[in-house]
Amino acid sequence: MLEPLRQGLPPLDPATVSNAASCALPARYEAVREARKFTRNTLDQWDLGERFDDVCLVVSELVTNALRHALPASAQRMPEQTPPVRLHLMRWTERLVCAVRDPSHDSPVARDSDDFSAESGRGLFLVDSFSDSWGWHPLAGTLSGKVVWALFRLQPARPGVVPAPAE
Repeated sequence: MLEPLRQGLPPLDPATVSNAASCALPARYEAVREARKFTRNTLDQWDLGERFDDVCLVVSELVTNALRHALPASAQRMPEQTPPVRLHLMRWTERLVCAVRDPSHDSPVARDSDDFSAESGRGLFLVDSFSDSWGWHPLAGTLSGKVVWALFRLQPARPGVVPAPAE
């Protein structure tokens, strides 16, 4: 899942993830609120609460897109039979990645950012604007579907400042 996250940055070693959290989200629009709450709690635990506004906006857009475009039409009628959308938050020393996994193999499509009169379709434009980079890739092996991710660069710890221990 992490291979495509390189994009001009030093390589990520999955073994160096300092924190990771994930949650399954039901196939209903109320899941966006649940994703925001999960993100708030996780970022607070990781002492990244100051990044909440940008990260929450991106998480909301990624989850909304997965619910709107990546689930079969029957998902809203029978959510218990639909593979859930899954939100993953992963933190390295200087990076935070938000990834949303869904059962669709279709690529996300960014609409023209100049059409602000449209009722919808600006989600990926917002993701692009508020994150440092984003992308997607199909899943392989036993997992089916795709992952759409957004990367946020974090400020490195200042020399001589010892971070508070995790609880």
